[in-house]
Amino acid sequence: MAYTKQDALDYHRKGRPGKIQVTPTKPLTTQHHLTLAYSPGVAEACWEIDREPLSVYELTAKGNLVAVVSNGTAILGLGNLGPEASKPVMEGKGVLFKRFADVDVFDIEINAKTAEEIIAVCKALEPTFGGINLEDIAAPICFEVEERLKEEMQIPVFHDDQHGTAIISGAALINACEVTGKKISDLKVVVTGAGASAIACAKFYVTLGVKRENIVMFDSKGVIWQGRDGVNKYKAEFATTREVRTLEEALVGADVVLGLSVAGAVEPEWIRNMAENPLIFAMANPEPEIRPEKALAVRPDAITGTGRSDYPNQINNVLGFPFIFRGALDVYARQINEEMKMAAAKALAALAHEPIPESVLRAYGLESLEFGREYLIPKPLDPRVLLWVAPAIAEAAMKSGVARRQIDLTQYRQMLIARQGQGRAVRSNIIQHAKMGRKIRVVYPEGQNSKIVSAAYQVYAEGIAEPILLGFPDVVNKMIADLGLDFHPTVITPLLDDEHHEKFAQAFHEMRKRKGVNLNLARNLLRTRTQYGMMMVKMGEADALVAGVEHSYPEIIRPALQTFHTAPHVKHVCGVYLMIAKERVYLFADTTVNIEPDASTLAEIAILASDFAKSLEIDPRVAMLSFSNFGDTRHPSSDKVASAVEIVRKTRPDIAVDGEMQADTAVVADIIDHRYPFSMVKDANVLVFPDLNSANISYKLLARLGDVEMIGPVLLGLGAPVHVLQMGAEVDDIVAMTAVAVMDAQRRG
Repeated sequence: MAYTKQDALDYHRKGRPGKIQVTPTKPLTTQHHLTLAYSPGVAEACWEIDREPLSVYELTAKGNLVAVVSNGTAILGLGNLGPEASKPVMEGKGVLFKRFADVDVFDIEINAKTAEEIIAVCKALEPTFGGINLEDIAAPICFEVEERLKEEMQIPVFHDDQHGTAIISGAALINACEVTGKKISDLKVVVTGAGASAIACAKFYVTLGVKRENIVMFDSKGVIWQGRDGVNKYKAEFATTREVRTLEEALVGADVVLGLSVAGAVEPEWIRNMAENPLIFAMANPEPEIRPEKALAVRPDAITGTGRSDYPNQINNVLGFPFIFRGALDVYARQINEEMKMAAAKALAALAHEPIPESVLRAYGLESLEFGREYLIPKPLDPRVLLWVAPAIAEAAMKSGVARRQIDLTQYRQMLIARQGQGRAVRSNIIQHAKMGRKIRVVYPEGQNSKIVSAAYQVYAEGIAEPILLGFPDVVNKMIADLGLDFHPTVITPLLDDEHHEKFAQAFHEMRKRKGVNLNLARNLLRTRTQYGMMMVKMGEADALVAGVEHSYPEIIRPALQTFHTAPHVKHVCGVYLMIAKERVYLFADTTVNIEPDASTLAEIAILASDFAKSLEIDPRVAMLSFSNFGDTRHPSSDKVASAVEIVRKTRPDIAVDGEMQADTAVVADIIDHRYPFSMVKDANVLVFPDLNSANISYKLLARLGDVEMIGPVLLGLGAPVHVLQMGAEVDDIVAMTAVAVMDAQRRG
């Protein structure tokens, strides 16, 4: 994406200068907090670490803290600009660590030129950090620095310029061989460039199975051949015995050209004589050794990859280092070894075979993408990379003996989901609950919608439910093929299902004949997919229904109420949103149905919302909201809310409920403690609004202006497990709502 120099400078300069800051993780607002954080309470932590050194990972930030260390001698593609000029890059590295894997970073730019100076600085940092990421240190010094530090330190040291590129391109190489049917052991590889990345990639390719004698490497002086003068020991490992002296000669019959050098290093004509289905990784940044369009013009059978986001197969180190360190830190690893690097490459290669989440497609402006020539490795913005690579790293560390802590990988994966935000954790929890019960058949009336098809596939693949799509099979199957899914769902066309259509119409007429519905009208209504889906649930042909991505809320809820009415002992339905703010989960009710609820309706809403919270293993604390606090302003509206509280207490004394109270009183515990200590509820998490106006306005303002994630609306109180989506809902929302519908159906038995 294009930018101007001023855009970049403004980004770094405006507001707080730079890209990072330090934020406390513990409260420090009272004298008691100060006592615990510093003197004298901090002494307890010091003594505990002295007694048990590994407890430093539990009592301090060491276990989540990485030093990004650079001397600025090889900055990106900018060269030796020195340590201060490297700081924007190192801060950027810290931002990526935090954004993608929730790893905290101090960037440390050092005035150090020799290997001994760099080694001395890094060794002195060991007590502070859980790991060290070496960055932008020129070859060949970088090789010696990393080798020595790995031998002499007890925390992971990882030179990302070397191994990050190697791991990511290695994953692409694994999958390219699968796509083309080639064997890694047969590949002939040409490497243009002989710096840290190039040598590390060549070494890693040998580990993957490429024969060393099949690699030809070039530096700025030409081919590296045995006997050439001025070749250091690291380059000498790849000195060829072949009688080739030019890149053009070396590329004849080659399967792979790996570019880690300079823009334009590979001429289009030179790749004409490469082997069938050549793999061209041109990773010079920002301008590659050869542009993909130029390569494909000469060799249409080529598979290309670059370091750029505007071409397929972006080989970007952000697919590696955040997740590699995440896994290493979480098992207190002593180092990052070859087994861990291989595990990362294999995990990335395997993830590329999985269907791509709609959120990732949307981030890249794509309609669809599937494993193949233009998608060999996951996209950098794919949130699943954390969940695949970090556990693979942790497992490899434990198996290879460099971990100082053993963890349960299933529990670890859930912990990683929580690191991605409480919203993802809540969704995951709902889905896990849904998967634990009996299998549920979920019907989707909007079965010809691409989002519904993608969500149905995910529901099927994860074992959440058995999806039934309503629509024409040829339309649905073409959509499945276009999305690249291996999926064969049940597809029903209501217009062509004569047997069920008449049976459903007769049953619907019997239900609604005293509500103005004659048999002909019933037959016509049953030709719509929405009503047909409702009757599938009613007649036991499906267990639950999810709809609304193409329809307004009333268009779904109205026929649902006509078909199922409300649940036993329930007079009103209501809509609840799960609002995730500052890692806390709140339930907002009623946000979608009851415009001017009376006291009894408010009480029923509170009970339904409280019970739903319990089903999610959330301990409900219910606040009935108003503009008034506990009678300080008398008004029919606040009196109504106070009456609702009394109804809930009489009807369901097991529910913790109080009100009427203002919104800040409900969610700020200090207000209750200091002003209303008599209240039965503080720090509420179920917020019942006095009317639809206030509820709807509140959740929409929070969604737009606050850093808040929403799940919902969840329909409560209906006589069957029918759940309504927001019009235009995304795939993740559809999957989450399906899991809610499954839980609902399971609970009803």
